[in-house]
Amino acid sequence: MNRLAVLAVPLLLAACSHVPQRDARGDEPQVPADWRTAAGPQAPLALAWWNGFGDPVLTTLVEAALANNLDVATAAARVREARAQEDLARSQLFPTLDFSNSNSRGRTYNPFGVPTTSTTRQRVFEAAYEVDLFGRIAEQVSAAHAGTQAGEAARAAAALSVAAATATGYITLRSLDARLALLEETVRQRRDAMRVASERAAVGYTSDLELRQAEAEYESAAQQVPPTRLAIERQEHALALLTGTAPRDIARGRPLAGLTPPPIPAGLPSDLLRRRPDLFQAESTLVAADATLASTRAQFLPSLQLTASLGRLLVTPLEPITIWSLGASVLAPLFDGGRIEAQVNTAGARREQAAYAYQRAVLTAFREVEDNLSAVVHTREQRTHLQAERAALADALFHAQRRYRAGYSSYLEQLDAQRGVLTAELALIQAMTDELTTLVALSQAMGGGWEP
Repeated sequence: MNRLAVLAVPLLLAACSHVPQRDARGDEPQVPADWRTAAGPQAPLALAWWNGFGDPVLTTLVEAALANNLDVATAAARVREARAQEDLARSQLFPTLDFSNSNSRGRTYNPFGVPTTSTTRQRVFEAAYEVDLFGRIAEQVSAAHAGTQAGEAARAAAALSVAAATATGYITLRSLDARLALLEETVRQRRDAMRVASERAAVGYTSDLELRQAEAEYESAAQQVPPTRLAIERQEHALALLTGTAPRDIARGRPLAGLTPPPIPAGLPSDLLRRRPDLFQAESTLVAADATLASTRAQFLPSLQLTASLGRLLVTPLEPITIWSLGASVLAPLFDGGRIEAQVNTAGARREQAAYAYQRAVLTAFREVEDNLSAVVHTREQRTHLQAERAALADALFHAQRRYRAGYSSYLEQLDAQRGVLTAELALIQAMTDELTTLVALSQAMGGGWEP
């Protein structure tokens, strides 16, 4: 027996020395000192950033979506699952205690044919404990804890995404409302113009050409109303789905022009690493992969199991006796055909994937912020020019109408001016919508005020 122990020591040392060494890798992404685009005055981003638009209906919709959205509820269920897995991993740090109670009764015959009836009762407490010599179990607990943190960050990211989608959907709905109101007013004006043209053609003051042109302009505006109403209904259905309800009418608050553009969220690129839940999720996933790799490598090392049992044994007609046992076992892998090494290589490859995914998530976050900062600057510039264009075209339409009524120009000149005003007003509505939705996207890209 002593010879076997002496022979086993070098083999155990060989197994321990076979543990692969961890490669040092630079996982920290390159972080710029400041943003490339200067978007003007900034303000701290609040957690409930949607209040900055100044519309109570918008606030109510976002809060309803956060409370009832099914994607957020699913993410919360995943967090509960991750916490249960963490509890399961942590339970390995404690001993197990079991109790067994067995009872049996039987009849046997001795060599003389005399029957003997006996009753056997055995009650035993058994305890087992694995000594975490090399931290394998502790690393499993660390991996599970990091998984829980990743799940909580994923839930926050889902909530932020739902809030942004709801705010964007409401802004889009108010934009469609503004477009519909403009088109209905245009249809009313074109109907009046068609009536005037019909009266003038009836008395021979104008030709049928102007009447047909007026009719065509009326139909051109009227045909845009049905698809706009359809888009409004579909947008209401989308908002209802976000809030976890069946399709319904959505309440309205402030008009599009009455929504207040919130200030640009303040923060440096380095702040983004702790302010975006998706980046915290990617980082936690990397931490979990590190711990899993360390736990897998620890399988090359010996494990120590301690066991103990204590009980009472009663076999009638004998007197009861106390039974007990103490034991310890050492398990050291000597040869497994490369199974553990393959598991380590698998964990290492997954760790590299998590590292690359984290770096990509950080770079994507920087890009999203820069894209939206640039979009805010340029959409505001576009809106300024569109407002000036709309004012100039409205003045041109006023003069074209006066010239036509005085007989100094043809009806075509007035039609061109009407088309220009309508196009400019529709473009202005779209520019206002783009600016507001870009501010929503920027708030989401900056992390929505979330803190880990």
